[in-house]
Amino acid sequence: MGYDEKMLLIRNYDLWAHITDEEYEALNLVHNFLERKKNEYVYFEAQHHKRLYFIKDGFIKIGYIDEEGKEVVREILRKGDIFGQITLEENNLQGEYALAYKKDVSLCAFSVTDFESLLKKKPELALKYSRQVGTKLRAVENRLVNLLHKDVRTRLLRFLCDLASSPAAIATTTGLSLPSYLTHEDIAQLIGSSRQTVTTLINEWETDGLLIVKGRQLIVPDVKKLQKAAGVA
Repeated sequence: MGYDEKMLLIRNYDLWAHITDEEYEALNLVHNFLERKKNEYVYFEAQHHKRLYFIKDGFIKIGYIDEEGKEVVREILRKGDIFGQITLEENNLQGEYALAYKKDVSLCAFSVTDFESLLKKKPELALKYSRQVGTKLRAVENRLVNLLHKDVRTRLLRFLCDLASSPAAIATTTGLSLPSYLTHEDIAQLIGSSRQTVTTLINEWETDGLLIVKGRQLIVPDVKKLQKAAGVA
């Protein structure tokens, strides 16, 4: 990937959108780019991992293997998301892995030390970053609460509400089109259910008029109605 392509790629990410050419050169970001092929690990069973990553293109699956040897998927991340040591604490990620998922990925990677130095030089960057981390941590906390205290139907409804409120949701003439990069199997793993249950519930809600299903595309005709069904309105 050439210099101009990397500049365009990194400016597509909100955190870096307003840096000048001179600042880009001074930050030496070009040397922080990393690429991984589909199904290749960015890291596996991370212990005392000291890096954080910004997804420039592609998808990353975050998970771990439990004591019974089963895969537990925590997140499926896309362009613009961050992962790794996002709190900059150089702490133990407790066996977490990060895998290039669905396609090849392009990342911008930093050591914790280098990124802290970068934030000290760019206070406005530090403010943006702290807001993004705060949003991410709140989303993780909400997902954990749902897993512990809500039934599968409610977990799926709230997951769909989260997708509806994401920047990737698109308004159409028939309703709000949800991001389509997640399969039913992906969603099932993220909410602690089965693919069959997710498919059954989605089909039921299509019949009830809560959703419109077009292949893998889900459209919400009335977001407030969806939120009410999920108990968040």
